[in-house]
Amino acid sequence: MSNCTTRLILGNHAIAHGALEAGVAVAAGYPGTPSSEIIEYLIDYGKEFGIYAEWSSNEKVAFEVAYGAALSGARSMTTMKHVGLNVAMDPLMSSAYTGVKGGFVIVTADDPNMWSSQNEQDNRWVGLHAYIPVFEPYDPQSAKDFIRLAIEFSEKYGHPVMMRTVTRVSHVRGPVTICTPEVPKYAREYVKDPRRHALIPAHARSLKEDLLRRWSNIERGVNELPHTYINDGKTLIITSGVAFTYALETVKNYGIRASILNVATPVPLPRKVITDAVTRTDKVIVIEEGDPVIEYQLKALLYDEGIRVPILGKAENIFNRVGELTINSVMSGLSKVLDIENPLTSIKTVKVDYTPPSRPPVFCPGCPHAASFYELKVATAKSGVKPVFSGDIGCYSLGINNPFNEQDLLTNMGSSLGLGMGLYHGTNGRTMVISIIGDSTFFHAGLPALVNAVYNKTPMLILILDNRVTAMTGGQPNPTSAINIEDVAKAVGVDYARTIDPFDSKRAQEVLMEAMNIVKKGGVAVVVMKRGCALEAARLFRNYVTRYYVNPDACKACGICYNLIACPAIVPLENRKAWIDPNMCVGCSVCAQVCPYDAIKPEGNVKDWLRKWAEM
Repeated sequence: MSNCTTRLILGNHAIAHGALEAGVAVAAGYPGTPSSEIIEYLIDYGKEFGIYAEWSSNEKVAFEVAYGAALSGARSMTTMKHVGLNVAMDPLMSSAYTGVKGGFVIVTADDPNMWSSQNEQDNRWVGLHAYIPVFEPYDPQSAKDFIRLAIEFSEKYGHPVMMRTVTRVSHVRGPVTICTPEVPKYAREYVKDPRRHALIPAHARSLKEDLLRRWSNIERGVNELPHTYINDGKTLIITSGVAFTYALETVKNYGIRASILNVATPVPLPRKVITDAVTRTDKVIVIEEGDPVIEYQLKALLYDEGIRVPILGKAENIFNRVGELTINSVMSGLSKVLDIENPLTSIKTVKVDYTPPSRPPVFCPGCPHAASFYELKVATAKSGVKPVFSGDIGCYSLGINNPFNEQDLLTNMGSSLGLGMGLYHGTNGRTMVISIIGDSTFFHAGLPALVNAVYNKTPMLILILDNRVTAMTGGQPNPTSAINIEDVAKAVGVDYARTIDPFDSKRAQEVLMEAMNIVKKGGVAVVVMKRGCALEAARLFRNYVTRYYVNPDACKACGICYNLIACPAIVPLENRKAWIDPNMCVGCSVCAQVCPYDAIKPEGNVKDWLRKWAEM
C-alpha cells in the first residue's frame, strides 16, 4: 500500500505528482505561464522513479513526443499554456482519429485575464472541435486527482484526453494528499498498426467512423465520473473547474439557497447526470471561467431532451465575459437572476485622494536585452534608417516601452519574422524591417520563417537575443545551450551572420550598422546578441558579482545612463546626477562604457566577473 501524506503544494506540482502516481512514463512540454512548473517538477523529481521528462523545442514537438509514446502503449502527458495548444493543433486533431494505446493526457493551462498572455483563449472549445474530452479541476487536490482519473479514462477508451486548468488552479497552493509514485508504465514494444497509425485518406475515412463510435462511448462514460452534486434548493447552479469554488463560497457566504452541480468534464457534458439534476429545478444558472462553453452545450442538450427551463449565464450577459470570475462578479450575477439585493453594493468604501505613480514593467538590472535595445537605437540613428521593429513574445517585449520604443508590433511566437516579411512585401519593399526574437522563440517558431526569408530573398535584419535560457517563464533550458545560432543561420544561407556580446557596446553598434548595410543592399542579415540572463548569472556565480558606483565629482548629470539605458538600478538624484543602487546593480558594465565622462567605476575585479558570466 502506498505511503501518503498531506502537503501544502502548488497546483501545478499537484498535477505533476498526480502524473507520477498514475504511472506516467513519458512527459514533454514547452514552457509557458501558467503551465511551466509541471514539467519542471517532473524533471526534478521524476527521474528517481524512472520517468522520462523533457523540455521540447516547441509545443507541436512536445505533443508528438508524448503522443508517440502513447501509441506504443506507454502512459504519457504533454503540457503547454493555452496559446501553445495552437502550435500543436495538427497532431492533436489527428490523435483523435488514431486513438491511443496507453493513457495520454494533454494539459492546457488557460490564462483568464491575460496575466501573462496575449489573449483569453478558452481551450474547452478545442475539445468540442477535436472530439477530445476535457477534464477541469477546481483546486490543487482535484488537479492531482483529475490527472490520474484522466490518464485512466484515456487508457480505458483508447482516446486522448485534455485537462484544462487555469491560473487560479495552477498557481495557488492548497493542501494535497500525495502518495508514493507508481512504477512508470512503459510499453514493452511498439506493435505496428499502419491502418490506424498511418493517416492516409483511405485509412482516415474509416477512422472517422471509429472516432464517432468511441465518442458515443465516451459520452456515456463521462456519466460515471465523480461529478459533485449539492442538493439545496429549486435553483440549480451548474459549474466546472474553478467556477465551482467561486459559486460554493458565494452561496455559503451569503446564505443563498441553491443546488450546485459541478461537472468534472465540461466536454462532453454528462447528459444523464445533468438531466437528472435539471428535472428537480425550475431555473438553471451556469457559472464558468472563460466562454459560455457549458451554457451553449446545455441549451442544445436540454432542447434535445425536451426539457424547458430558463438557462442563464455568460451568453445572457449575467456574468462578465472579459477577465476572471471573482466573488463580486459571481454575487452580482446571482443577485440579478435571483432578484435579491447584492450585499456587496452596501459595503462602504473609503476614497483616497491620491493617484499612485504608474509602474510599468522594466528590464531587470543588468539585463543584456536592455543593452541590446540601447545599441540598436544608437546604430539605427547612426545609419540614418527608420525601420519598423517587428517584435515577438518574450522578456524583450519590454522593448516596446520608453526609452527604446523598438517593438512596433507583436502578436504570437515567431511573428517577428513572418509579420516582418509581410510588411516588407506589403509596402512593395519600401520598409526596412528589423525583426527581434529570442533564442528559445527562434528555435520554437523562428527557424521556418528564417528559411522562408532566405528562400524568398526578403531583405531584413533578424536580431536574435540569446540570453542562454527561456527567461520569461523561469529560466528553463533551451536548444541554444547545445546548438550555435550563428552556425544555424549560416547553414540556411543568410548573407550576413555575426554573434556579438551586448556588453561590448561599441562593437555591437558597429556590427548592427554592418548588418543594416547588408539589408539595404537586399540581403538577409542575422545578428545574435549573446549574453546570459542577469538573474541566472547572479544565481550561478554570486561570489563573482561586481557592482558599480558613480563618482559624483566626475558625473555631469547628462542623463545618458538613466535615460537611454533605462537600468532600474540607476536613478537621478535631485541634482540630476546619477546614483547606482548597490542592492540592485549586478555589474554588467554597460553604463560605464557609455558614460562620456568616465564617472562610473567598478568596485572589484569586473573582468573576472564578466568572463565568468560569459561562461553561460
